[in-house]
Amino acid sequence: MKIYQIEKPGTSQEITKIAELMMEQMEQLSSPPELKELEDTVRLALKEDLASEFFIAEKKGDFVGCAFMNKGVGLDKGGRYIWLNDLYVKKAERKQGIARKMLLYVLQWAEEEDFKGIELETGMNNEATKRLYNSLGFYDIMSKRYGRTL
Repeated sequence: MKIYQIEKPGTSQEITKIAELMMEQMEQLSSPPELKELEDTVRLALKEDLASEFFIAEKKGDFVGCAFMNKGVGLDKGGRYIWLNDLYVKKAERKQGIARKMLLYVLQWAEEEDFKGIELETGMNNEATKRLYNSLGFYDIMSKRYGRTL
């Protein structure tokens, strides 16, 4: 297995493979996007002028994991930080340490790029994921997240 960052703007094949992988995660949403819409969003995120990145775990040519993040600046962080939007591993590939390896790769990359922190969120009842994050030095930030679709 290899883990790597997708080079912007990504190839058509990479965009399709990312969208197909992430559709599995999106299916848990009450109204998941269509594959074409997800491909368009991945293509948008991979534009050179946008502050987003994809990291992939690949096994024998198959994308089995994906980390998607946006880069920002936080006054509380004293500089640049990462918001990890998604860390996803294909259901059939779980419990093999792929998520841990991907997150360690992302953390090393972020340190090399001089980011000051990384934040993310997970479901309140997602105990396995919370154990993973805590084991890598993440800690709880008590807040309530709000959102609005425009």
